[in-house]
Amino acid sequence: MRRTSKLIVPLAGMLILSLAQICVAQDSSGTKSWNSSSQVGDSGGNFNPTRSTETHTESNGRVVNSTSLQRLGPDGRYVPYSQTETESVRVDATTVHTIERTYGRGPDGQRVLIQESREETRDLPGGEKKIVRTTSNPDANGALQLIRRELVDSKQVSAGVRDTNTTVFSADGTGGMSPAVQVHEREMRNPDGTVAFNKSTQLANGAGHWNLSEVREGTIKSDGGPGSTKEENVLRPDADGKLAVVERTVSKQAGGSDAGREVTETYSTNVPGQAGNEGLRLVQRESTVRRSTAGGGQSSTRQVETANPGNPRDGLQVTQQAIDIVRPGGSGSAEQKSTTVTFGPDGQVNTVVVDIGRTNKQAAINVDTRTASTRK
Repeated sequence: MRRTSKLIVPLAGMLILSLAQICVAQDSSGTKSWNSSSQVGDSGGNFNPTRSTETHTESNGRVVNSTSLQRLGPDGRYVPYSQTETESVRVDATTVHTIERTYGRGPDGQRVLIQESREETRDLPGGEKKIVRTTSNPDANGALQLIRRELVDSKQVSAGVRDTNTTVFSADGTGGMSPAVQVHEREMRNPDGTVAFNKSTQLANGAGHWNLSEVREGTIKSDGGPGSTKEENVLRPDADGKLAVVERTVSKQAGGSDAGREVTETYSTNVPGQAGNEGLRLVQRESTVRRSTAGGGQSSTRQVETANPGNPRDGLQVTQQAIDIVRPGGSGSAEQKSTTVTFGPDGQVNTVVVDIGRTNKQAAINVDTRTASTRK
């Protein structure tokens, strides 16, 4: 049983309280299931309170997830708002089918299909993988219409070299599908242990030609131990159509996943609060320190520094700090406490978030305090 309470206290005095429960069960047949529920309320009346429920079941190669969201109605009762259902079925040893359907509510409260996505993944001989993804929306009559198709083909072309080609097709307005985006990726693992990668994206110009939109390239180097350095450059066409570096990211990791330090610095030609292009300048630094604690626990401290849009030449300032602590409990359980603080341009505290939880789900014990916007 996992119980989580989250307290968010913004400067304006708003109080948001979120309570969640997750139950994990496994029967003798190997079926795994869990469910969760959460409720978010606002004593300041700044947004409509909501609550959600989620269920998860795995059995004989079939995985089903369902997430439902309710919001408080004008009569003070919670009413259904949206629902997402995802089902993945392993057809055979090489093929997996996944269907995701998203529902909303019609004017009379009835459940209405908003979007359907399908995916088929096939593992082929020689390490080749093919993926077909489609997205369909209902028309005015409720009939599904295909709006997007994505084809992915990943091959091991030689020892240490893998190529992945992706083509995205979009509805062309005439009832057909036309290629809109092409992505080519190559990963090369060298004998010295370094990994080189390159990803180029092209966009269709509507006249049967492709225009190069972006190139990402870089290397990953090991320091001979658990540490490594990753460098990545982002190139885009300039006013003359020539590729120029517009962003550079350098990540250095020392130590392992349980104890160590990682620092990521981002340089960009797009500096907040500054017009023009003065070359690459440091715009963000993210540092994370992980430590093993007494009794087999873990702690992770993350700090984010960004350029001040009001005065970018002042250098970086701390905009977020997060501390995550996991302590093992009895009977294979763990207790977790996460505290996140965000700061405004003048250093004042904007928001404090405290998340306290307890779980016996092994995957939930992993510490990851990165926000969605910082995950690459």
